[in-house]
Amino acid sequence: MENKSVEFLLNNSGPVIQYRLRKEITCNISEQEEKRYLDEIYKLSRFQLVRKYVKPDGYIGSGMHSWDNWRGTVLHETPLQDGEAAARLLCYYGIPKDHPIVADFVKAMRDEKIMKQEFSYIPPEIHRYENRFTGIRNGNCLGALLYTMQAILGYGDDYDDLIEFQQIALKGFEQVLQMSSLEEILKKRKGAEKKYRLPYIESDVFFPNGYTLETLAYTKAWRTKENVRMLADAFNHINKIMKPDNQIHVKVKNRYYAPCFALVTPIRAFDPNYIHTINYRRILTEIAMLGVGDQVGVIRKSLESISEATNDEGILKMNLTQPHNRHYSPKNIEYPTPYVDVRLEETYKNGHGLDCDLTFWAVQFKNLVERNAEN
Repeated sequence: MENKSVEFLLNNSGPVIQYRLRKEITCNISEQEEKRYLDEIYKLSRFQLVRKYVKPDGYIGSGMHSWDNWRGTVLHETPLQDGEAAARLLCYYGIPKDHPIVADFVKAMRDEKIMKQEFSYIPPEIHRYENRFTGIRNGNCLGALLYTMQAILGYGDDYDDLIEFQQIALKGFEQVLQMSSLEEILKKRKGAEKKYRLPYIESDVFFPNGYTLETLAYTKAWRTKENVRMLADAFNHINKIMKPDNQIHVKVKNRYYAPCFALVTPIRAFDPNYIHTINYRRILTEIAMLGVGDQVGVIRKSLESISEATNDEGILKMNLTQPHNRHYSPKNIEYPTPYVDVRLEETYKNGHGLDCDLTFWAVQFKNLVERNAEN
C-alpha cells in the first residue's frame, strides 16, 4: 500500500510534498531536481509572506509565540509575522539551513544585542526576555522556545547552549520515569478563584513539554542507545500513570502559566475517527523522530490505525464528519502556528490538498518508525 501512497503523492501533491518525499523518504532526487523544487517552493504565497517579514537584522516578524495585538495595536497582520510561526514554516517547507533567510534568522537569535532590541517593542516582551531562562527545566520559557526554533531549523547540534538544553530535556523525561503519579511533584494553589486553582509545579522542576520533545526530535548529539530506550520507556510510562483529566500550571515567579503540552495526560494514538487536540499528528511524528521505532505503544497503535484508514488507492482518509472542535480539524489549518498540525499543501479548496497532506504524513510516519527500528 505504501507504493500506492507514494505514487498518489507524486501524481497529485504540490512542490513541498514532492520535494520532501523525494529528498527524505525515497531519497532519489538530483541536485538539478532539488533546485527546481526549491524554486517552486520559494514562489509559494506563505514563503513569500515570511520573506516579506524578514528584518534587516535577520530576525523575522515581531516576538515569538507573542501577542497578536497590544492595547488596540495590531502587531501581526498574519500569524507568519510571529517568529515561531515563521520558523515552523521554514522547517516544514524543508528550506535548507544554509538559505540566507534561515541562517540569518538563527544568527539573530544568537545575538543578545539584536534579541534585546527585538523584544523591546511592548513592556511584557521586555520582561519576558529579561526572564527568558526562568522555567528552562520544563521548557516553559522564551529561552526554551528560542532554542527549539533553532533546532528545527537545523542548528541544534552546533552550539554549546543548545547541546546543554538537550540534556535538560532528557532530565525532564527521566523525571517522569521516577514518578508513580503526577501528584508527586504538584503543589496546591491557594487564594485564587476555584476555576483558576489548578495544582502547579515550580519553574525549577524538571518535566517534559512540547518544546523539550521537539528539541530532542530535531537534534542528534544526545542520541545513545540508552537515551533512546529511556525515552521509549518514558512515553510508555506517561500513558500508564497520567490521568485524562490532569491539568497543571507552572509557577514562574508570582505568575501561573498553562504549560506547553506538558505531557501530563495520556498520549492518544492516531484514530481516523477522532480529532484529539491541537498538535495531534505532530506529536506522534516527533516521538517517531526520536529513534524509538515501535517500542512506544502509541506508535504501534498509530501504525495499525494508519493501515486500516488507508484506502485501496493508498490515500489516508480521516472521518471529519464527526463532531469535533473545528480549530483542531486538519481541513481548517491555514498557518503553521504552535497550535496546529503540519500543513504542506498550498490550498485545500480544490484537488487533493488535504488528502495529500494526510497521506504524506502517513508515509513519513511509517518511514520514520521503520527506518529507526532498523537502526
